[in-house]
Amino acid sequence: MLIHLQAAGTSFVLDARGPRPPAVLHWGAALGDLAADDLAAFAASAVPANPPSSLDEPPYLSLLPTLGDGWNGRPAFSGTPGRPRWTLAGVSQPSPGSILISLTDGPLTVTTEIELSAQGVLRMRHTLANAGDADLGLGSLAVVLPVPARASDLLDFAGIWAYERKPQRTPMRTGAWTRETRHGKPGHDDPYVMMLGTPGFTFRSGEVWAVHLAWSGDKQLWAERSTLGSTVLGAGELLAPGEVGLEPGGAYTTPWTVAVWSATGIDGLSDRLHDWIRSRRAPLKPRPVVLNTWEAVYFDHSLERLTALADAAASVGVERFVLDDGWFRGRTDDRRALGDWTVDPTRWPDGLGPLIKAVHERGMEFGLWLEPEMVSPDSDLARAHPDWILGGPGAATWRHQQVLNLAVPEAYDYVLGAISELLTTYEIAFVKWDHNRDVAQEGSAHRQTTALYGLLAELKRRFPAVEIESCAAGGGRIDLGILEHTDRFWTSDTNDALERQQIQRWTSVLMPPELLGSHVGAPTAHITGRTGALGFRLATSLFGHAGIEWDLTTTTDDERALIRGWVAEYKQRRSLLHSGRVVRSGGDDPDRLVHGVVSLDQRTALFAVAVLRAPGSAIPEPVRFPGLDPDRRYTVRPLALGAPPRTVQDAPPPWLAAGEVTLPGRVLLEAGLPVPLLTPEQAMLFTVDAV
Repeated sequence: MLIHLQAAGTSFVLDARGPRPPAVLHWGAALGDLAADDLAAFAASAVPANPPSSLDEPPYLSLLPTLGDGWNGRPAFSGTPGRPRWTLAGVSQPSPGSILISLTDGPLTVTTEIELSAQGVLRMRHTLANAGDADLGLGSLAVVLPVPARASDLLDFAGIWAYERKPQRTPMRTGAWTRETRHGKPGHDDPYVMMLGTPGFTFRSGEVWAVHLAWSGDKQLWAERSTLGSTVLGAGELLAPGEVGLEPGGAYTTPWTVAVWSATGIDGLSDRLHDWIRSRRAPLKPRPVVLNTWEAVYFDHSLERLTALADAAASVGVERFVLDDGWFRGRTDDRRALGDWTVDPTRWPDGLGPLIKAVHERGMEFGLWLEPEMVSPDSDLARAHPDWILGGPGAATWRHQQVLNLAVPEAYDYVLGAISELLTTYEIAFVKWDHNRDVAQEGSAHRQTTALYGLLAELKRRFPAVEIESCAAGGGRIDLGILEHTDRFWTSDTNDALERQQIQRWTSVLMPPELLGSHVGAPTAHITGRTGALGFRLATSLFGHAGIEWDLTTTTDDERALIRGWVAEYKQRRSLLHSGRVVRSGGDDPDRLVHGVVSLDQRTALFAVAVLRAPGSAIPEPVRFPGLDPDRRYTVRPLALGAPPRTVQDAPPPWLAAGEVTLPGRVLLEAGLPVPLLTPEQAMLFTVDAV
């Protein structure tokens, strides 16, 4: 059976005629409507020459490539006992956009699900079943997809705490580029999205093939070029020896691998992924402006202190007030009390009710911080149940905490009960769910992640109106697996606008901006110590789910007025920011970033120009505005947020001195406009409206 899936300019062609496992003949640009005869001719013509000193049959890269098939690269499957020789047992199309494949080898069966969405997003996963009478030790079961040899530039990501999503790029060579994470979560060094593209691909140009693993535990992503000529992208859960075993009658289902092809650079990937993610989620209410109390008060909690902060928050238009760490029993610093999820009677003798009432009276929702997967050695929970600690009471601490073993049913039930009690007792609209350390216990990540998913799913079932944020010491757990159970991500623990420019730019390659928390911090950043201009901080935080992480009671009247204006602009434009196409200029000067959001009808847009460091030339090149309709005319105007950005120039560009300019979209796309000579760590915003 030859199957051709086609959607949104993407084709996926599978040769499933058997008896060998199916092989992908094409994944990439749409091939048009192919008749059965055309498909057969394509399959026949796709058979390559047979090289010398190899198998006596032409090379064949199946969905589960093995050494026995002549694949000398990384195998998709490994386990004990033995090396399987898969044969096709069944193939069907449950729907026009999906394929179901069944492969067998003796008592083992692999069922492969393949889906191509209306947006051109490909998803694949395997289920391995053991029908034999012996145990199977599973080593790996991964998705492997071929890409053309012309995809010879490799890009993925690294990073550390508070400096996530740092791109790294290298030419693809013979052999494998393998990224493995062993944090029990994706980690701050998560490869995130692995891309192979045509040489020099940019945000706006070049073909790109990419994979992401929708999983919140340990993972492996790799790109490999075989000496036989095949190039592949692979993805799968990273399993420690003995972590997953299949008893007779047992089964294991892999996480989904999400794969995307684009003919228009990295932005083309984002177009598909953002549309697909939005299509799969219930519509969110407008993303409320958040104030999180952490960098405002830290552990200094009192009703008087926090009510004053709520007054200041309400005065600038905040819509959600989130109480961060420090509210629960005995939590006076970060070295104690995790796991004791009851309200501290000393700081809150009347419970959280009076604060929540004050927040609601000021027209805001109330949210609460939790870190349910962790436990402090100095806690009532750890003293009462040392057997619930992953690795035992002597397990190494990290940030003065240990991991609560959610695979222990009693520990799972305790956490579920404690959180349910809080959400039942108090009117809480939002939970910030943190995860501040690595799991760091070999062989536990799969069970811990599976238990976490179950816990989140049950909480969502019980409290469907409560929104949950995934935070893992900032951006250490941002993936499509946890997104099935949460509503937003804390993008990074740093609110330094200079660092956030790049972190948000690259995190939004996969995730739509409305899912990414972006907060205005204090003038001097908590983590980096860098002092930033208010206008730069406001412009940076506008493009996401906006919020504030700053003690507003210390602000001047002028600062508060500027913040109030920023909040008003965000509320006015959030329907555009959270539904439009994210665009970035290709081939950027690395010291000057240009990005924006364009409405789906291309009638309106908002762009930002951010200068990070000193420019390389006295007069930088004009800024081009990607994503506009070339056949429309647009008026471009500056948008003031905060104090005017600092410039070093004798005079601004004349069009800007006039206040606006109207030009054809094609001119703005291809020629662009000169902009002011901004100094480092300054940003300027522009509205673009069709006339």
